[in-house]
This record gives sequence, structure tokens and C-alpha cells, in this order.
Amino acid sequence: MKIPYIPEDAPFNGEQKYWLAGFLAGLHSRLLVLEDKQTAPAAGGATNTQLHILFGSQTGNAEALAQTAAKAARAKGLVPVVQALGEVDLDVFATMRHVLIVTSTYGEGEMPDNAQLFWQALSASTAPRLEQMHFAILAIGDTGYDGFCQAGKFFDMRLEQLGAKRVFDRIDCDIDFEEPSSAWIGDAMPQFAASAGSSGTVLESAPEAPVIPGSNKQNPYAAALATNKRLSGESSAKDIRHFEFDLTDSGLKYEAGDALGVIPVNDAELVSLLLSELKADYETPVPGFDRNLGDLLTYQFEISEPSRKLIEWVGQHTANQELLHVLQHDDKDTLANWLWGKDTLDLLQLELKRTLSVPELVAMLRPLQHRAYSISSSSKTHPNQVHLTIASVRYHSGGRERKGVCSTYLAERVRRGEKPAIFISPNKAFRVPANGNAPLIMVGPGTGIAPFRAFLQERQSTGAEGKNWLFFGDQHQEHDYIYEDELNGWQQSGLLTHLDLAFSRDQEEKIYVQNRMLEKGAELYAWLQDGAYFYVCGDASRMAKDVDAALYEVVRQFGGLSSERAAAYIDQLKKDKRYLRDVY
Repeated sequence: MKIPYIPEDAPFNGEQKYWLAGFLAGLHSRLLVLEDKQTAPAAGGATNTQLHILFGSQTGNAEALAQTAAKAARAKGLVPVVQALGEVDLDVFATMRHVLIVTSTYGEGEMPDNAQLFWQALSASTAPRLEQMHFAILAIGDTGYDGFCQAGKFFDMRLEQLGAKRVFDRIDCDIDFEEPSSAWIGDAMPQFAASAGSSGTVLESAPEAPVIPGSNKQNPYAAALATNKRLSGESSAKDIRHFEFDLTDSGLKYEAGDALGVIPVNDAELVSLLLSELKADYETPVPGFDRNLGDLLTYQFEISEPSRKLIEWVGQHTANQELLHVLQHDDKDTLANWLWGKDTLDLLQLELKRTLSVPELVAMLRPLQHRAYSISSSSKTHPNQVHLTIASVRYHSGGRERKGVCSTYLAERVRRGEKPAIFISPNKAFRVPANGNAPLIMVGPGTGIAPFRAFLQERQSTGAEGKNWLFFGDQHQEHDYIYEDELNGWQQSGLLTHLDLAFSRDQEEKIYVQNRMLEKGAELYAWLQDGAYFYVCGDASRMAKDVDAALYEVVRQFGGLSSERAAAYIDQLKKDKRYLRDVY
């Protein structure tokens, strides 16, 4: 059976090609299920050389790695079939012979949104046995969280429990995952090829487009800052800013729903305080590095958030009874509360039994990471610009003013015309639907409005006729109603069918976007019944959970459904990619 594919010159845009690729891969797998029931595949046949590369991705990193793995698979004569885990039927999964799962971990050890339903089915007691499957797991995560790579660990354990055979040991990659994951893929593919009986003949693939600056983190683009404008009022408790970067002649392309990675520079004042604590000069050399200590602390390492290695070392060498008490109880929440507002300098200023040397400290620091922000513009409306909407993080703790690493870097230290390093971070799982007639329901309080500003610009530019409904809110309408003129203009023009506002502190009883959802529950449910897409952007720890609970209640109450049927209704929205989240 021939493997279906989409020719490079096919007249489809990126989103359409992405959707069709998943559809064809799923269709081909289903046909193989039927074929298997009629005749067993010949040894070494096309079905044996298929490698199913399945990804769970919240922001697009795991999906990009899946595509990298597919290229490596073709180089070893394997036939890669790349799909999101959420698109895979468990019965079809049980027929797969060679599987590579690439997954990130969301929050504190949770599955990414597009892997959650698949995991529920796989972890159920009714999951099929998988003795014929050969697998490997590539996990990416962040050691700053307790649930580091937990999603990958769960899949690894569960597949083994179901009888699948491990082709190559799992790798757990930290935030700098590019080099170790590339090396792992290079080592794992020959093992898959040998297991599948591949001839090693390199399969043809479309020529790759040249990598241009700004298309990935390894090759950023220096984009001139054109606009830095405060959106929140002077009396607001927040400093929310609108940034515009010039992309003229860059060749960079982005879509509404993507994120922009910004590579920050650490605050010079904090660097100076650290150098004083270490009794070192900016020019102090560091063995094993071609940069001096000051440059390393400024450009290369995280210093605002202490690393787990440093926390563990300090815990072993401190006389601070409060920290010792917290660590002895091994309580994650208590430790997180104790660490709140503390940076690397705070830990070094605790009572220590011995001095930490410069090389020791540098060895414990984590690499300075980019910050990813949801893009708040459409390239169809602003072809030579990309916009961001960011709340500057500032607070006082321990007698010092603390600042967000990247938010205040942009707000305070990058002058107009200067060129911070940026790159486009695609998020194919968070897109405006190709069907312009589909209704959109968007929930984005605070800076969560960012992608929905882009969505509305996109719908306006393309002439989409579908209805649009936005739930927005913050603390005070007078001071925190960002993009008020734009939103009112879109409402008056008819682009915004409904605009529901929730300013929590303008009345005695706090009102949030989820309360507005419940108030408009009957109409909201009617929109869902009419095929509406439901989007959420913003805080994952509280807002997104409260909105999810409100959505469930709307469906249960206004759909007249039992709890079980309401949950099934929402699960179907997720399967149909009509319930999408960009949460952090």
C-alpha cells in the first residue's frame, strides 16, 4: 500500500497542509487495520518499516522535534507517519509496530492538552495489550518544575506495562533540549531501522527551505523595537505594555496564534550585587568558558530564579533553620512558598557553612532562557511588524525591588530602534479556523487578550463572516481596559458580535470572566451547538481551571446533560479541536 502524501506544490496553505497530513496519516493507519484483519503483512514489507512518530505538544516544541525525527527516520529508510497524540485512535494505536512518542510536560507533571484524552484511554484498565509494539520515548521538560518530564515517564511506564518492547532508553531533556535530543534521535533511529528490518535506503523528501534568522532559537533575528507604549493607566497596579518590532526585509513569517521568543539580558544591578557577594570583578575569568564572569551572569545564565541544584546545595550547607525545616518535610508547596520572591543572591546570602566558589556556582546555574509571548497581531494586517502585549513584573521582597527578567528588559532597557534578539515560535495547535464562517468564543482576561487581538485582526483582514465573542477582564475598567478603543471599534463595526467585560474590583463582589460565561450560558451553549470554537488564553493555575469548570457547568446546565454526558461533550470538543488553550 502506498503511503499517502501531499506534494510540495499542492495549492494549500500551511494550516491546510498540516490538517491534511494528519488526516491522510490517520486514514492510512485505519486502512492498515482493515488490511491486517485480512492478511498478515509480509516480513520487511512497507507496514513494517513505518515509524509512527506521535507528539504531545503544548507550545509547538515537541511537534517540531517530531518533524526532526521524521527527517532522521527517512534517512534510515523508515516511513515516518507524524501525528498528534490527540488524533490517534487507541484501536489503531494497538496495531502500530514501531512508535516514537515525543512529548512535553505541561504545568506540574501534566499531559499536554493534545495528549490528555489519549492518555486517559491508554491508562484505562480496558487498554489493549501491545506485545507487538516496539517503542521509544523522547521527553522534554523543565527541571525548574517538580514534575520534570513526567508525561514522558508516564508513557514509558505504561507502554512497558502493556507489553510493548523498548527499542531505546527514554531521554529526559531540560529546557535546552536541542543538542541532547538531536544526539538521541541520531542514536535511536538505527535501532528502529534494525528492529523494522529497514533496507536503509534513504527515502526521498522535499528539499528543506533555507533557515533564515529568527526562524528558531538557535538562529535569532535582531529586530528593531519600533514601539513601546504603556496600555494600562498610570493609577493601575499593573504596567501592561504594547510592543511593536520591525520585521521589514527579515523574511520572517508568522500566523495568528504563534508565539514570539525574546532572548533577554539580565539586569545589570542584580549582576553587580551577585559579583559583590562573590567578591569578584566583572572581568573575573571562569575556567572552561571563553567569557568572563560578568558576561556569563549577564547573558548566559539564569540568576533571578535559583536552580534546583543550587537549592539542594544550599540545603546541605546552610544553618538557616527555616529552610532546613522546609526541606526536611519534603513539601513541594511549602518549598515553593518559601522560594517565592527569592533569587540566586538571596540563597547565597543565607548563613552558609562554607563559601561557594565561582566555578561551583556557575556549574549549578541554568542557562538563560528565552521568554515566549503570544503574538498580538496578524501578519495579514501588519505584514512588516509583530506585536506583543506584556505585563511588566515588578515587586518588592527582602528589601529589594525585584523585576521580571524579560518583561522589564523590554520595558526599561531596550530603547526605540535597538534590536533585541527574537524568533518565531509556531503554535499550530492554536489557530484561527480555516472555515471563516465558524463562530469564535474567546476568553482572554488581562494579557490573555493578546492572541485574540491577532485573531480579530485576521478575521477582519480575510473578510471572515463568522460571529466573534470575546470575554475580557482585569481589575479596574478605568485603569486596566487595554485596547479599549480597538475593541469598541470592532464592536461598533460588527466584527465583535459580543464583548463581555469582567472587572473584578469595580464592585464589592469580585466578578471574573467565568462568571460572565455562566451569566450568558444559554447563548454560549447555543453557539457551541452551532459549531463555535472555544479558545482560552492566560493564567493556567487559576483562570484556565475556573473557565474550564464554568464551561462544563454551561454544557451541563443549558444542555440538560448529566455530569458524565457533559464531560463527554467537552471531550468531543477537544477531539474536534474546537476547545483550544494557550495557557501558561
